[in-house]
Amino acid sequence: MTTPAIRITEPRSKLSVTALLLPEKAPENAAFLQTYLATPRVVPGIHAMWTGPEISCPVPSVDLEGRSFAKPLPAENATLTPQPGDIVLSYVPPRMWGGNPNAIFDIGLYYGQGARLLFPIGWLAGSVVAQVLPQEREQFAAACGVIRRNGACDVTFSLVEA
Repeated sequence: MTTPAIRITEPRSKLSVTALLLPEKAPENAAFLQTYLATPRVVPGIHAMWTGPEISCPVPSVDLEGRSFAKPLPAENATLTPQPGDIVLSYVPPRMWGGNPNAIFDIGLYYGQGARLLFPIGWLAGSVVAQVLPQEREQFAAACGVIRRNGACDVTFSLVEA
């Protein structure tokens, strides 16, 4: 039996890892990602400023406009302190962050110790929706460090079977 997974790549940093989805722990959040990634997506990524060792990949609002799957997400398999290898989907309701009229769906790639989901708007639990394969976490951390030094990038997400 195969497990649904996400392939995460970024060529400049040589990021190329597989993260197993956790539909049994975060069913609505995993379903959101599976629907969103039905076709591979390129999402802008940047090293986070508030949350520590994270590459933040906010889903472009243009990808969500009028889409039935772009609905409020509950915190499932929730965390405030993501661990290395965690892929965390954070949902911020419309107008909560600086009056932004759009909901924010952020795919966070957590690669090191000391991460926290503390934002300028306060603590916000995110859903651990996938985890990078243990044998790929060292390469994951190294590539994320390169992204941190290089600045903004484009991260490609695609569904695969593991």
